[in-house]
Amino acid sequence: MRIGSLKLDSNLFLSPLAGYTNLPFRLVVREVGGVGLCTTDLVNARSLLEKNPKALKLIETRPTDSPLAVQLFGSVPEEMRDAAIYLESIGVHSIDINMGCPVKKVCKVGGGSAMMTELDKTSALVKQMVNAVKIPVTAKMRLGWDDENLTAPDLARTLEDVGVAAIFVHGRTREQGFGGTVNLFGIRKVVEAVKNIPVIGNGDIITPQAAKKMFDETGCAGVSIGRGAFYNPWIFQHTLHHLATNELPPEPTFSERVRVMRRHLDLMIEVFGEELGCRMFRKVAPWYAKRFGPCHEFNKKVVQVSTKAQFDEILENYIRWRQQFLDDKGELLPRFQQPPMIASFMRDEPASTTRQQIPVPRGPVEVW
Repeated sequence: MRIGSLKLDSNLFLSPLAGYTNLPFRLVVREVGGVGLCTTDLVNARSLLEKNPKALKLIETRPTDSPLAVQLFGSVPEEMRDAAIYLESIGVHSIDINMGCPVKKVCKVGGGSAMMTELDKTSALVKQMVNAVKIPVTAKMRLGWDDENLTAPDLARTLEDVGVAAIFVHGRTREQGFGGTVNLFGIRKVVEAVKNIPVIGNGDIITPQAAKKMFDETGCAGVSIGRGAFYNPWIFQHTLHHLATNELPPEPTFSERVRVMRRHLDLMIEVFGEELGCRMFRKVAPWYAKRFGPCHEFNKKVVQVSTKAQFDEILENYIRWRQQFLDDKGELLPRFQQPPMIASFMRDEPASTTRQQIPVPRGPVEVW
């Protein structure tokens, strides 16, 4: 598919996920295969212009990490414009504007979901960015602030008029945070609101079946996957296969999961150094372990890992401990196998909306 002048090998995207979609993980996903475009963690435009070392680390890349989009947040038009110009000058392929982050510290400075509440101001900011660069500028948004104010269709239409190349829409409101059911009908309304630009759906794509359902029911041109890629870095490759054949490939074996997890740690150490890389990996390894079967013995140790040698020892001990749950062929006994994952919008019962709920200010739209 195309986003503006950028031609992509697939219509599957890696969503930005703060603290996770750094260079090592992007490289892992690309090596496994199937992803069309990866996006960095969200980066503060002002910090980037000030050459803040943390901001520069967020956009660190290498030739194999391509094509790459950088996600910016901010509310000062001149800063967002100048950050876009800088990113284009260093070879970034696309710029995504964060209008969907529900986190308070982003919203309180006028970024993230707060941008959905002031259409005129937001469109003027975006127009400056679009006019300043030749690379595609896209926007990531939520459906609205809450269920009573689903402003995404109007915002998408407005942004198309000022030249954005694509819209990414997360099928939840700011009020929902990351809990509750993804609203496929809401995404479809955004698809119907624009005339010529692609809309990419996002939210709770944790299986190839969920991706297909989002395509089928919303008419979106692509899907963007965040947390689902951490459960399963193979999800892009498997989704392409499922869309082409309507068949599901087998889940990766335990040994393949371990191989990719080891590769991820090696890249973390390569990019961040052993001490910091291992410390950061403490929150990454349990994601891989979610599909290992019984894993408490692994998780309680790996969250204290400090060196590569220590990780190797933890893993070796865990592999020995795990054998008690295996049959003669080395497969998990049926009672220890994990149930299939089911997206919120594919469950018989609606998902709870209380998890990670974010308080919403009272009052009319004008005071948001």
